Amino acid sequence: MSFLTKLVGMDASSTITAVGQVADKLFTSEEEKAQAAYLIEQLRQQPHLLQAEINKVEAAHQSTFVAGGRAFIWWVLGIGIAFNFVINPIFQWLTGIQGPVMPTQQLMTLLLSLMGLGG
Repeated sequence: MSFLTKLVGMDASSTITAVGQVADKLFTSEEEKAQAAYLIEQLRQQPHLLQAEINKVEAAHQSTFVAGGRAFIWWVLGIGIAFNFVINPIFQWLTGIQGPVMPTQQLMTLLLSLMGLGG
């Protein structure tokens, strides 16, 4: 169970199930129910499409706390990687003094997670 699942209290499958229950109540004919069941099955098979739509809605939000959160994390990650691989080595080369050590493993984990490559 991920941190986000604990925080929100549900995962994508429970969201899809909830959407399906609402769709069952809204559509009364057999054809409408079959069409809704088909759409829900498509969502269940491709949850990344649902997440992409959620990401679009969050990015279009007017509040900086909602839309700017992902950008903030990218900036922090970029600054951390630049410091670790560019600024700190140049500082050490010019001064001969050991600079602060950054947690490279955490930076790489964050980078891979944000890029969707983490497993």
